[in-house]
Amino acid sequence: MKITTRIKNAVSALTRPVADLNEQELLEWLGISGVKKNILSEVTYYTCLKMLSETMGKLPLKYYQSTEQGRIRADPTPMTSLLTVRPNEIMTPTTLWSTTEMNCQHYGNGYLWIRRVYNRHGAYGGDYVPLDIWPMQSNYVDVFMDDAGIFGGKGKLYYRYNDPKTGQQYLFKSDEVMHFKTWDSFDGIMGKPVRAILEETIDGAAESQSFMNKLYKQGLTASMAMQYTGDLEEVKRKALQKKFADALSGPKNAGKVIPVPVGLTLTPLKMNLTDAQFFELKKYSALQIAGALGIKPNQINNYEKSSYANSEMQQLSFLVDTMSYRLKIYEEEINAKAQSDQEISDGYFYKFNEKAILRTDAKSQMEVLRGAVQDGIYSRNEARSYLDLPSKEGGDELTANGNYIPITMIGKQYEK
Repeated sequence: MKITTRIKNAVSALTRPVADLNEQELLEWLGISGVKKNILSEVTYYTCLKMLSETMGKLPLKYYQSTEQGRIRADPTPMTSLLTVRPNEIMTPTTLWSTTEMNCQHYGNGYLWIRRVYNRHGAYGGDYVPLDIWPMQSNYVDVFMDDAGIFGGKGKLYYRYNDPKTGQQYLFKSDEVMHFKTWDSFDGIMGKPVRAILEETIDGAAESQSFMNKLYKQGLTASMAMQYTGDLEEVKRKALQKKFADALSGPKNAGKVIPVPVGLTLTPLKMNLTDAQFFELKKYSALQIAGALGIKPNQINNYEKSSYANSEMQQLSFLVDTMSYRLKIYEEEINAKAQSDQEISDGYFYKFNEKAILRTDAKSQMEVLRGAVQDGIYSRNEARSYLDLPSKEGGDELTANGNYIPITMIGKQYEK
């Protein structure tokens, strides 16, 4: 670690009380952390974070209301516009949700700050109107509980954010921050990232990639043992060693003839990646990392045991096994923090449209919609809306085959 980096880390760490430094932060401050700073360069780990973040970003958020007639699309509110159109002046909802999920998976927790102002003429006689929503970098957020009631909210959570750009600290109440976490939590308050559990596995995968990079730089040749007759001084030995190391390493020297002085012998050290099962172990580590993050083999480009149909089922399995849990966490937190008590009481709620990642080819899609319309599940306008087509007059009525009869009436036609 560079001395300038260590100084910056020290200044950043000392601006906060020592009690807030956890073990990992203290190691990073001292410059002796065992965690690689370029952990995102490990391709499997990066691919998994990319898949989870992009999936969360591509799912549209919808606003509904539960009524006696069932679930209906609700009229948008100022908060709905922030969550689905423009959360702040520089971000789109896609960026907001993918950034939050990226922080959540990499650090264990993701945070969104809802900035509100009080409106005495609100819809419910005076309430707080949301202005914008901002993601907070998780590694700059401290979460603590006010057990003593110092801030007037005994037993409540507070979030302290150290802005990395301005250096200013902010203190937010629990209802001002949407807090998303991973499944790995023993206290239900803070989540733990998968990389903390699989540190050695991810570190080993990164080391294998580093080994391959060095091997390419050496022109895909192994090291050599240099044997010579007689004795050499340390300085001359190092100079001779450097001379042949430069001449033998690198793709540019591949295939070149290297002159060797009399009395000197170069013996290649045998290195067989196949016998060492290098690629098998690397593939196994990749599957372990992907499995821990809920990613299917075909999503990390492993198609050894996959076919087209199998890949489609793996996509459905990814939704059921991985994303359905993530979506439920997000929906519960959004509905609790982004709505007033009155809106919750009136049956309003937000829900992600998970069907966005299950869209099939055009032919299969038309067959599904045709069957839903013919069986009276969808109206024609609802099916057109699914295809982003405008509604047509007379298309709101549910229709079905007139030959159908209730199951309780089967056989009645044969009675006299």
